[in-house]
Amino acid sequence: MTKKLALLFSGQGAQSVGMGKDLCSEYPVASALFKQADEILGYPLSQFMFEGPAEELTKTSVCQPALYVHGQACLAVVKEKLPSLEFHAAAGLSLGEFTAHAAAGTFDFATGLRLVDKRARAMQAACEATEGAMAAIIGGDEDRMRDLASAADVDVANLNSPGQIVLSGESSKIALAVSLAKEFGARKAVELTVAGAFHSRLMESAYQTLKQALEATPMAEPRVPVVCNVDATAVGDAENIRRTLADQVTGSVCWSQSVEYLIDHLHITHFLELGPGGVIAGLVGRIRKGTPVVSISNVTSLEEWVGALAAG
Repeated sequence: MTKKLALLFSGQGAQSVGMGKDLCSEYPVASALFKQADEILGYPLSQFMFEGPAEELTKTSVCQPALYVHGQACLAVVKEKLPSLEFHAAAGLSLGEFTAHAAAGTFDFATGLRLVDKRARAMQAACEATEGAMAAIIGGDEDRMRDLASAADVDVANLNSPGQIVLSGESSKIALAVSLAKEFGARKAVELTVAGAFHSRLMESAYQTLKQALEATPMAEPRVPVVCNVDATAVGDAENIRRTLADQVTGSVCWSQSVEYLIDHLHITHFLELGPGGVIAGLVGRIRKGTPVVSISNVTSLEEWVGALAAG
């Protein structure tokens, strides 16, 4: 079987203080991206990434641009080390979908960063204007968890992997969903420490802001298929890309289905996660056990992977 590689990019929650610092020190191509990001954003994003404090980096308005820049820096260094490397598709978890589009050439680094900045600020504003929460539901059947969401009047935010579904909505209703979860067949339900109700109807104001920004942004056809979160299928034309990126703010992140689409329909055999924490690799392992996936987040993991490739 011919090897086919897809790139995967991290979503909010994967950030950690120190992310990108060693890449910046070792590789001028990465350093240039961090410098450009600081200039575009008008605040020292790289400083928050490299030095913290964690409270600042964790803010929605900061961590989303940070993860976008980090993913692009990882990719730039991979391309420099392995200029002949080909990838055949891309996808990203929530915010990471923007990084995937930038990787595929839908828009350039600067355009993507400006979109992510608007998205992040709008989502933070929506969090501050609402009383929202999220909860991870473990060990439940998808149909039953949808029934649970309906019973509690909350939304299905993430279908992360089999048996791991996240619900999102008003704080009191999420508390109700957690209390009812075992009655609907879940093994465990835990409220998450988050700023608000992402991927729910409470993000409507952020959806409207991002939709307007996307409508004003030129889009090219991606060089490789980019699998979107909301439909779990590849999007290629500008209208569909704009729609799916906007819909994702209030819609479900169908990550499990997206990975299955990459494997079953695009015939991807190997995955390369570019981002901190290895969260995506863990999810891929639960979605399709035994699928080869490598995570690159820093100089050490990069050099190990390049060394392994060189050794065959």
